[in-house]
Amino acid sequence: MPIDTDDLSDKTYRAIMIEAERFNHDLTLQFGLLSYNCKDEKDFIYKLELLIKQIFEYNEADIVDLFFGNPPSISNLHKTLNKILVNIAKL
Repeated sequence: MPIDTDDLSDKTYRAIMIEAERFNHDLTLQFGLLSYNCKDEKDFIYKLELLIKQIFEYNEADIVDLFFGNPPSISNLHKTLNKILVNIAKL
């Protein structure tokens, strides 16, 4: 059965979802959508790391789509994604 971000431990939720929300609500939405394709927290973290690696490869048009037509600075996005990866490594 798929999970929701509410099923994440407090520590994981803070490390990922709160960090994403601090940056941009649309990033939080994307991560939330990902959770519906995950069977548990471990699977979510694994798939999130894969998604983040994909986002690093996105071109400008992909970033525009990801953020529903209102893209942030790509350098700030990359900084946030790196911060989330660091947070994941500490889990």
